[in-house]
Amino acid sequence: MQRFDFAFDKWFMPGLVLLGVTPMTAYADLSEAGLSVRFGFWKLETELSNITCFKVTEDYTWYKAIGARGSFVDRGLTFGTNAERGVCVKFAKPIPALVPGDIMPHPGLTMTLADIDGFVASLEALGVSAPA
Repeated sequence: MQRFDFAFDKWFMPGLVLLGVTPMTAYADLSEAGLSVRFGFWKLETELSNITCFKVTEDYTWYKAIGARGSFVDRGLTFGTNAERGVCVKFAKPIPALVPGDIMPHPGLTMTLADIDGFVASLEALGVSAPA
């Protein structure tokens, strides 16, 4: 198992702390078994076989990228700690995480990790590919 920490922008730390999101409570664990993400009070877990692809994304609008948020447009989930760069993983079967139960399952998760290149390399080593 490999642990990947989130990359925190110091300007957003006070608001994130109010959500329970700190460097101690925000990380992604990746292994042959799957992906487990903790982001303060929120958790997401899925098997590796449920991850279909990934894409590195950059330059977010801060108010759309910081914190835990779901999109009503595509139901995607964001766990964000900065507005610079992140990685979006897509799921074959949507996963609930933001709200309890299966009310709003998410087909993808964007995370602003500190070592995005390392996370991507680990995904590729485990057989997950970037979209064509």
